[in-house]
Amino acid sequence: MGRRPIALAGPVVLAALVAATTGSGPRRALTDLRVCVDPYNLPFSNERGEGFENKIANIVAQDLNATVINYWWPQRRGFLRNSILAGFCDVLISVPVGLDPVATTKPYYRSTYYFVYRADRGLTVRSLDDTLLKHLKIGVNMIGYDYTNTPPAHALGTRGVVGLVGFGNFLNPDPQADHPQDIIDAVAKDSIDVAIVWGPKAGYWVRREPVPLTMVPLPDSDAVSGMPFAFDMAMGVRHRDKALKAQLDSVIDRRRGEIVGVLQDYNVPMLQLHP
Repeated sequence: MGRRPIALAGPVVLAALVAATTGSGPRRALTDLRVCVDPYNLPFSNERGEGFENKIANIVAQDLNATVINYWWPQRRGFLRNSILAGFCDVLISVPVGLDPVATTKPYYRSTYYFVYRADRGLTVRSLDDTLLKHLKIGVNMIGYDYTNTPPAHALGTRGVVGLVGFGNFLNPDPQADHPQDIIDAVAKDSIDVAIVWGPKAGYWVRREPVPLTMVPLPDSDAVSGMPFAFDMAMGVRHRDKALKAQLDSVIDRRRGEIVGVLQDYNVPMLQLHP
């Protein structure tokens, strides 16, 4: 198991992470694929290697004849600053294309946010403009210590839909703390009527509920608020690591079928990548 930091930082998604300083860690030969990874963040990763990012890292390392070295730091506030930008690791397995603090590879999947609701409740929610939403209890994930809203939550606020139920967004080793499956559990238990959840999380946890749940995709973006809902996802490296980025691009081309197979195993709902 790779190096673990002494202290854990606070929650924030990668797309909302503040642009931090540029680190200058020591360069390593590519016999080691040093991956920045969250130990408590299924379906993406955990310290037992059970997430799809763990599996994809292994595919990359096998292709490059390298060994995965994990640097564990939760994806909270300061994640980039305390991991890849500090030089403790070299590769982020899953980041939105265009995330400014890092250079991103070609994308290997695309997903969007989803409505999730019980199949037996007779709901037909298909759009954020559905007036029914003003009469339902809606769950959304909150991001960060400052409780930044996700893009769909911002879009609902633009439409005057308020009083949303906020859920934590990250796994935590404390069984009494928030966990990402809580929002899907709340739908299954009728604590809320509808959840709006990032696709990979929704697909993974919906499949694990004892009652049938319906998933309906949001569009790529919202004309009313200007918010994007769909994102191309890629790998990330430091801007100066151009050779490593080129190697990862080549791996994505060569092993795309295996990578997509892993995502399908985790029930990640994927949209067609734009050319």
